[in-house]
Amino acid sequence: MGKKSRVKTQKSGSGATAAVSPKEMMNLISEVLQKCSNPNSAPGREWEEYLQIRGLVERIRKKQKGLSVVFDGKREDYFPELIQWASENGASTEGFELTEFPSEGFGLKATREIKAEELFLWVPRKLLMTVESAKNSVLGSLYSQDRILQAMGNITLAFHLLCERADPNSFWLPYIKTLPSEYNTPLYFQEDEVQYLQSTQAIHDVFSQYKNTARQYAYFYKIIQTHPSASKLPLKDAFTFDDYRWAVSSVMTRQNQIPTEDGSRVTLALIPLWDMCNHTNGLITTGYNLEDDRCECVALQDFKEGEQIYIFYGTRSNAEFVIHNGFFFENNAHDRVKIKLGVSKSDRLYAMKAEVLARAGIPTSSVFALHITEPPISAQLLAFLRVFCMSEEELKEHLIGDHAIDKIFTLGNSEFPVSWDNEIKLWTFLEARASLLLKTYRTTVEDDKQLLDSGDLSLHASMGVKLRLVEKEILEKAVKSASDNRKLYTKRLEDGDPLPKYEESNITFLENAASDTKLPLVLRNLDDEEAEASELKRQETLTITEITENGFLNGKDSLYNGTKTESDSALAEDDATSHAK
Repeated sequence: MGKKSRVKTQKSGSGATAAVSPKEMMNLISEVLQKCSNPNSAPGREWEEYLQIRGLVERIRKKQKGLSVVFDGKREDYFPELIQWASENGASTEGFELTEFPSEGFGLKATREIKAEELFLWVPRKLLMTVESAKNSVLGSLYSQDRILQAMGNITLAFHLLCERADPNSFWLPYIKTLPSEYNTPLYFQEDEVQYLQSTQAIHDVFSQYKNTARQYAYFYKIIQTHPSASKLPLKDAFTFDDYRWAVSSVMTRQNQIPTEDGSRVTLALIPLWDMCNHTNGLITTGYNLEDDRCECVALQDFKEGEQIYIFYGTRSNAEFVIHNGFFFENNAHDRVKIKLGVSKSDRLYAMKAEVLARAGIPTSSVFALHITEPPISAQLLAFLRVFCMSEEELKEHLIGDHAIDKIFTLGNSEFPVSWDNEIKLWTFLEARASLLLKTYRTTVEDDKQLLDSGDLSLHASMGVKLRLVEKEILEKAVKSASDNRKLYTKRLEDGDPLPKYEESNITFLENAASDTKLPLVLRNLDDEEAEASELKRQETLTITEITENGFLNGKDSLYNGTKTESDSALAEDDATSHAK
């Protein structure tokens, strides 16, 4: 395969192994586990804890300098080998080529005209790296005995990737050699670059992501050095933090869900070629064909020869893109800011409000979103706010009054207010809440625009500033929209306008939370809020339990700025790929 196919160990840190004794490294590893033992940081001390953990990790990285496994040459040197390997194993390789684009890194360029909805890319299961292929690899023995690997497919994939990268005869080497050597996720930010994310809704995810990555690395470092089933892994002599960071970032930016061979459940996979596509607004156009046992992607739109071929990663906010994919997407039609709201149990009307919400299928406490588009709130949030602001008499009308069922159905319909007074209250409340969230930011919109115009920011710092800028712009729009609605309904109350009457023929129901059931089996966004929250909470519990049971020391529900963090796992169960390929 030639010189460029070889795996080598960096020599920049000559003598690194001799300079660090196993005991010294184990002491540092134990210190990291100790520092990461508390799953929830004390409020107001997250930054301090982050710096402490980062300091320990940097000490480890310094001692491991020169030990990470790398490939000769540049990743693009291996693109022809990737295409040949993919073609020989049944993937489509016609109609596009791998190209570097000025602002987005590597992606797919059309070499012919491709029509919208045309099937242009397919990748058979044989080429995919999955949790199942990991279990059938050298990792299988350890997987069968380690509950963390069993519970967290993303970490299993990361170790699968590391083991295959270290094997010069790996089937997947033509793919692995084309992966980036580093990423633009916050795991790669410098300390001063992370500062630019302070006050954003991403910051707590950034802290959790780093903390969990450090904890997992320290835990598995001990496992690799001491567990009998890890003795066959090609990692014992060189398992660095940088290696683990690379592997978890590769998985985090690229993993997706596919069905297992029998179609009975889903599993996680890395999908060569397809993961080179960059993101744009649109609809998900990738699915899995169980009959042909392959991932298939149809064109999102017409692409002319020479144009970049884009896919749609899902309805993600820019906070999610920055945290999990390492890029900021301009003009994101699905951008939003999260807002946590709940009915206080000390509210004397709590029981009645809880019952009305239950009948509408809405929890008494939840994370909602303020959207960049108009209207800024969803039907579900509108329904929640209406109930939240109801008087006792209005609550009774929705529980035992005439047409109570009809009234429940129209809670999320903007055309049928509960009352003018209720509308005034809910928009007044939302205006105040969004205004308070705005005040938590340390800079103004004008400050951030000046910073970006200065051109003095690094790529990572610029991502942070853009993120906090768009969050403030969303909140400002929400404040204005709420203010406009408050004034509108105040005028309608003052003018004595009659309330619109409900007509069954023109009712608009609440958003269908089960809309995905109407879709074909596709590679869906893994960040479904409720599913992800449940799964990550389960995974995190298992992680802490496993570490405790092994005698070692060791969250997605911490609150910040009235929001819930998106992911407490070092490897968020994330969909699709990363920009800057």
